[in-house]
This record gives sequence, structure tokens and C-alpha cells, in this order.
Amino acid sequence: MGGYEPLYHALYELSSAAVIEEITKSGLRGRGGGGYPTGLKWATVAKMPGKQKYVICNADEGDPGAFMDRSVLESDPHRVLEGMAIAGYAIGANHGFIYVRAEYPLAIQRLTKAIQQAKKYGLLGSQIFESGFDFKIDIRIGAGAFVCGEETALIHSIEGGRGNPRPRPPYPAEVGLWGCPTLINNVETYANITPIIRKGAEWYSSIGTAGSKGTKVFALTGKVQHTGLVEVPMGTTLRQIVEEMGGGVAEGRVKAVQTGGPSGGCIPAVFFDTPVDYESLQQLGTMMGSGGMIVMDDATSMVEIAQFYMDFCRGESCGKCVPCRAGTVQLHEMLTKIVNHQATETDIEQMEALCQMVKEMSLCGLGQSAPNPVLSTLRYFKEEYLARLRPEVETFATAKD
Repeated sequence: MGGYEPLYHALYELSSAAVIEEITKSGLRGRGGGGYPTGLKWATVAKMPGKQKYVICNADEGDPGAFMDRSVLESDPHRVLEGMAIAGYAIGANHGFIYVRAEYPLAIQRLTKAIQQAKKYGLLGSQIFESGFDFKIDIRIGAGAFVCGEETALIHSIEGGRGNPRPRPPYPAEVGLWGCPTLINNVETYANITPIIRKGAEWYSSIGTAGSKGTKVFALTGKVQHTGLVEVPMGTTLRQIVEEMGGGVAEGRVKAVQTGGPSGGCIPAVFFDTPVDYESLQQLGTMMGSGGMIVMDDATSMVEIAQFYMDFCRGESCGKCVPCRAGTVQLHEMLTKIVNHQATETDIEQMEALCQMVKEMSLCGLGQSAPNPVLSTLRYFKEEYLARLRPEVETFATAKD
């Protein structure tokens, strides 16, 4: 169905600079969470000096409730391989790596087969389409550490080291894999490359909103009636996704939706008419992330949701920096204290202050975003926290009022 035609088109009819310009004009932003402009990232790596450069596909999809990348790798791996090859041509790289977690055995199996097929037909390897362009792709299997979704930790893991992040700058675009300029994008970002080259930047940029172009795949799960993957134009409202496509909840009412996984936050139902794009979600105190979307009904305890995500971050912290290593443990203990009706309002104030410290002082994105579920639930559902205070404190406050 037209596979590898865009790669042929890029090699024979476009210069490397023209490919980057097309991706830039399309308005594609990274689908891995931060939403960094893809064309700008490619241009930065392309300008770096040095003969050896690398392309990395981040397939370490670790968010609870997220399975977008897995679906693409299992159903259409050649789309990702072709996107990586086009990226390699654009930035001047001849070697790519796909870093995929071991919990995705079927994805690994099908990726391996796809790479073998591409090599057999001369679509990967030496002299692709007899053009003089060489590009090979290897698979590296991660051991399931959530922190390896952070690009510098992922690079250390590919190199054979412990998956710990390092301070940035320098960014991987300048000093990446084995000290060489390195381009890192996630699965969904590379999957968007071939249609852009095939149909053009103008076609792609006609979809979505002014600041968020194209479509986005979401993994809809939780209390919603119709779970699964949905692909929607950027700017589609949360209400359309949750209530029309997902069918709402079976019993009771929709209370909130969690976006962005452990790095995101909870959005109450009153904001469901918000268009889903990078800026709108950030204004609500959450983020798009890789695309997990967990729906919660009115029987869900938002305090316990925050406790669950903090437990996850506490267990996944690599321990390299103290704010994250110790801060997530302390935040989980505070949340447990609240859940067990042992806390006071002072504890909630201290927890908010600790959230800000962990957010501002942690080394990498895991720690910097770990407090988001706590802060968002405090912002929109503080009455649930107050309802969990020690009974005698609650009684005293009522009498005083």
C-alpha cells in the first residue's frame, strides 16, 4: 500500500534540507510528551559536526494505561522503520536503534521480522534503492524501567550502562549516543513522517489547530464503556472523546479524566469542552504525554488516585538525585496518611510545598513531573482531601467556624 515510496521520493527527489523543511512546515510536534517541534529537532542534529550520528526510536512506553506505540509496532512496524530511515537521510545518520521494552514480546517479534524483510528487499542496509544512502536499524530491549523513557537514561541503557539520566545541557542532539549527535523521537512521531512526505506539509498542517497540527492517538481506558485506541484531529474536545467515542461510563457519572500518565494530571468533567492540544492541557495543569487517557467515574477517590501514581513514581525513581529519590517517598507517606484519616490541614500545606520542591529540583522529567497528579487533584478536588482529615480536627474546625 505504497510502503517505502516516500523514502524513495526523499532519496531521489528531495535534498536532506528539503526533507527537514517539509517536516518543519508540517507543524509536527513530538508525540512523546513534551511536544517539541520535530523539524526544529531534526535541523539541530543535522547542523552538528561529525561523521557519525544516530537515530533512536523511543518505544519504551511505560505509562499506566498507555498502549498506542505497542499497537503501531505490532500492526505496522514498516511505517516506523521507514520514518527512521527518512530521518537518517535528513540528518546524515547511517545507524538507528529502536529501544523497546521487554514487556512487548509480540512487538519485538514483529519488528525483528520487519527489519529482516526490509533488509531482504534492499530497503534497509547498504545502497538503499541504489542511492548511495546506507542505513541499518538494530533493536535494543529495555528491562522495564520507566525512567528509561527519559532520553538520556535511554541512551545510557543502549550503551550498556545503568539507565540513569544526566543533566542537560548538553542535549542528545549535540552529545548523545557514544558522545555523537543523536536524534530521538518516539514511535508515533516516526509513524507520522511517511504521510507527510507522501502527501505534503500543507495537507498535514490543514489538520488540527494553529499550534498543534495533525492527529493524535489516545489509549482510552478506565471506567469508560468503549475502551481501546482512538485517533482524532488535534483540537477534538475531551467530551467528544470520552462521551461520544468512549460512550461515557456504564453507571454513575464521569468525574474526571487522567491524561499524561504519571507525568500528567486529572481534569474534572466541567472542563470536558476543552480542545485537546498541547497548550490547552498545560493550562489545566496536565499534559498530553504519550497519549494515555484514563476515565474515572464519581465513585473514584481522587486522593487514592494521587496515591497510586505517587507509589508508581516512587518505585520507578532511579535514585540518582535526592529530590526525587526521597521526595517521592515522603509524598507517598503523606498521601497514605491522608487516605488513612491521620493527617491535618498542616500536612496538606507541607505536601504542597514538597510537591513544588520536587518539581523544581529533580534532575529529570520523572521527578519534575511526579507531583503533577497530586497538584492537579489538590487544585480541582481539594474537598476530597479535606474530607479525609483526622475526624477531631474536622470537628474542631467546624465548631470554630
